[in-house]
Parts: sequence; structure tokens; C-alpha cells
Amino acid sequence: MIEGLGLDSKIIDWQATQVEGLGQAHTEADLYKVLARAASDLGFDYFAYGMRMPLPLSNPKLFLLNNYPAEWQQRYAQENYLAVDPTVAHGMRSVAPVVWSQPTNADSQTFWDDARGHGLKVGWAQSSFNAQGSVGMLTLARSGDELSQAELRENSMCMSWLVHAAHEAVTRIVSTPDDPERRVALTAREIEVLRWTADGKTSGEVGQIMDISERTVNFHINNSLEKLNANNKTAGVIKAAMRRLL
Repeated sequence: MIEGLGLDSKIIDWQATQVEGLGQAHTEADLYKVLARAASDLGFDYFAYGMRMPLPLSNPKLFLLNNYPAEWQQRYAQENYLAVDPTVAHGMRSVAPVVWSQPTNADSQTFWDDARGHGLKVGWAQSSFNAQGSVGMLTLARSGDELSQAELRENSMCMSWLVHAAHEAVTRIVSTPDDPERRVALTAREIEVLRWTADGKTSGEVGQIMDISERTVNFHINNSLEKLNANNKTAGVIKAAMRRLL
């Protein structure tokens, strides 16, 4: 277990080891080994990392990696616990870490009882968002002792740091170099037009605001839609916003 909250040599050395391991991870198997070891260093039996890509909105792509017991993984999928997991719901709203060990409400009682029945007694989770619009969450869990305030004070900085470092590594591994949407680059003019469009302005109104013709506005919009692979203005604005291009 990492000890000491300050930026002492032990923590710096530990972070350097994780940076090297994550940087050299090129496959899910590589990433699995690094995160499992990091979780163990921090005093946890299990880790789970999940990422939701920003698009498509109707059926977002998911990346899930964990070393939970096989029975719990199967149960989690069968019961569609991803849709009711309170830590996931929290992570979509906030990047503040959350410690879980007891049900937060009656609706989650069954979920927590089931988790404890599979050896997941206590855990810690925190989410992370990146510039491309994806959201990821790292969960560290164990079947043993509760998380004490002293332990959190000692290790919280390393745990939170690992969340963001893992997010960058996962993003690199799951992103494909030939993904056309990954290479989208809008011009400053196209971004300005889409921003006004996102605010509900018509092409004519955007033209008046920007002191350009409506035809020129539509020219920029059409170029943006082609780059974004969008069928209409609504889809184009949403895709641009979700990818944080605006």
C-alpha cells in the first residue's frame, strides 16, 4: 500500500512506474496487467475500468475491463446492472470520488446485496472526462476491511491520479488511427457558424450576426456536415458539441 500523501520519492517512483507501464500498454491485456498491479499496490483486490464514447448517441460504444470474479461479471451482465449501478450514475454527473460500502437508497439494496454476495464488500470510484467527450470511470474494490479515513488520506491522491492516467491510456488503445471522426478539424469560421446554429439561429440570422451572406453561412455549414459525417444541421451540431469541437 502506498503511504504518505505528500509528493515524496515513494509516490513519485510509484507514479513513474505506472506512467511507464501505461505508456507501454498497447493491448487490453497489457492494460489489464498494469491496472491490476496498481490496484493491488493501493490495497485493493479488484479494479474495473469502463469508458463510454460520446458517439453514436443512440448506441454509445462501451469499453469495459476488470478483474472481478467471473461469476460477478456474468451476473452484472445478466441483470443489466450497468443501468442501475449507483456508482456509474454518480460518475456520469460528477468527477468527485465516491466510496461505497452501504446502499445509498432502497432502490440499490438488491444491487449492493448481490455485489457483497460475490465478494465486493467495499470500493472507491471516480470518473474522468477528456477533451474528445468520452467519460471513463475507475473502480477499486475489495472483499476485506472498510476504507478508513486514514487510508483515504494516504492514498487518495494516487488513486485520483490513476483515474486520469488510465483514461488517457484507454483512449489511446481503443481509438483507431483510421477513424475518420478522430481526424475532424473544423475551421474557426465553421466553428463560429455552428455555435450560432447551436443557439437556435437560422442561417439568415447567423449571416446578419457575422456580417456575411446566408449563402456563405450555408457553405460553412455544408462543409462542417461533410467533415462530421452528419446528415443535417441538428446532427452536425450535436456531433460537434459531443466531441467538444465547439
